[in-house]
Amino acid sequence: MTELKRYRTMVSDSALWTGFHFRHDDVVISPPPKCGTSWLQMLCASLIFDSSEFDRPLTEISPWLDATTYDFAATTAMLEAQTHRRFIKTHTPLDGLPFAEGVTYLCSGRDPRDAAVSFDNAIANVDAAKMIEAAALAGMDPGAALPPPPPEDPRERFWLWADAEIINGPVGVGTLANFAHHLQTFWDRRHERGVVLFHYQDLLDDLPGQTRRLATVLGIEVSDERIEQLAAEATFDRVRERADQLAPGVDHQLWRSNRDFFRSGTSGQWRGLLSDDDLRRYRKRLAELASPDLVAWLHR
Repeated sequence: MTELKRYRTMVSDSALWTGFHFRHDDVVISPPPKCGTSWLQMLCASLIFDSSEFDRPLTEISPWLDATTYDFAATTAMLEAQTHRRFIKTHTPLDGLPFAEGVTYLCSGRDPRDAAVSFDNAIANVDAAKMIEAAALAGMDPGAALPPPPPEDPRERFWLWADAEIINGPVGVGTLANFAHHLQTFWDRRHERGVVLFHYQDLLDDLPGQTRRLATVLGIEVSDERIEQLAAEATFDRVRERADQLAPGVDHQLWRSNRDFFRSGTSGQWRGLLSDDDLRRYRKRLAELASPDLVAWLHR
């Protein structure tokens, strides 16, 4: 058995997956941040429950298993008590996850430039006091719970993210190198049974079609009429309207605004930020980090 790589961030530790007891039909949802994680969770919930209305916040139904800002024993006990098909969130690359027979591993990719802008907005939306409080409850050093203040210039923030190397430790935030590596671990195994990649742009362009694809992946029989109904309730605008139920971290009151977690949901947000010279520099940097076929897929 290949030894799992350990991934740590300021809010997660993949070592918590060690010894987790999978069920044969579990679903693990593991995109990089700001690539449609909550969207995939919503679609899984809609198909599994055959409903777009849930009895509690989505983050409680589909918990982030290896988040260090939650009580791990409580999270696993909650999952063990679930009688429905479980769908579990993580941001751990595939080579850090136990690979179990029958389990479905979902990932979604996005134009890295859009992910960067979205992630930048998310960081600005974090309620610092709530983040420190959550870290303290998890036994973390509150001083390490937040990154240092970023530069005021958004272009400078982009290049700090793009030029940095992989960060694998309980400080700092993700980088383009982390982003590319995460997706590469799924891309390289995309033809294996149980490993499935979605693209954020496809969710924007044809949500009913992608909902149908997910239903097929999960082996859930559902009529075309019902697919249309569920997809209509899972559009970005509809999800944003229900941010208090569907945004991650609402139980910790993590965001200054839950609605602003779902800020835009569009592509091309980077166009007003990066010049032609910036784009040449960006393409060169990404070519150092990801295979050409993955790069082409992300930007198609």
